[in-house]
Amino acid sequence: MKRIMLKLSGEALAGEKKTGFDEDTVRGVALQVKQLVDDGMEVGIVIGGGNFWRGRTSKNIDRTKADQIGMLATIMNCIYVSEIFRSVGMNTNILTPFECGSFTKLFSKDRANKYFAKGNVVFFAGGTGHPYFSTDTGVVLRAIEIDAEVILLAKAIDGVYDSDPEKNPEAKKYDEISIDDVVEQNLQVVDMTASILARDNRMPMWVFGLNEENSIVNTLKGKFNGTKVTV
Repeated sequence: MKRIMLKLSGEALAGEKKTGFDEDTVRGVALQVKQLVDDGMEVGIVIGGGNFWRGRTSKNIDRTKADQIGMLATIMNCIYVSEIFRSVGMNTNILTPFECGSFTKLFSKDRANKYFAKGNVVFFAGGTGHPYFSTDTGVVLRAIEIDAEVILLAKAIDGVYDSDPEKNPEAKKYDEISIDDVVEQNLQVVDMTASILARDNRMPMWVFGLNEENSIVNTLKGKFNGTKVTV
């Protein structure tokens, strides 16, 4: 496998605090990604904003404005995480769908490919740049645009279940499930817009727990313990 897209849950990066960052967790992710880059893999990364902002839960903020705040939360996350990546010896770049002064560069496929060719880890921040689309949709869209071979969804939960395992102790975990079944059963691996986009463009997704030891490397080294969403 040559090029992957890694989606990191903002909440998972916060660790037990559930907000902000847990630096040990982020550094652990960085060291794993460095192993992949050192092996010649090209890694794109999208980070959710849930460790800073859950604007959709508020009835007092316009949805468009709430989503814009969420986009900015993902940019803050990418700036922080990219700096931790740099601290362990990687080169990074951050691309956004809108101008952010000198903080980031404007996204284009050509620019992303140029950075990948230099061995850089590329962060895709700011979602799609539009309200009413989540970072789920953003990660699938970017993965398709850059011709990633698979999306790795590193979550606080260790796979796809037939119901919420926090509410139902009898919930069944799938080792493998088709994207058609995900859509039909509305399993919320990613939101419905992202699921349909992945289905229509045949983009597989592997879902696993970020907080399991060495989970990112293990996923790509044949020691996968999550759920494969197939196309």
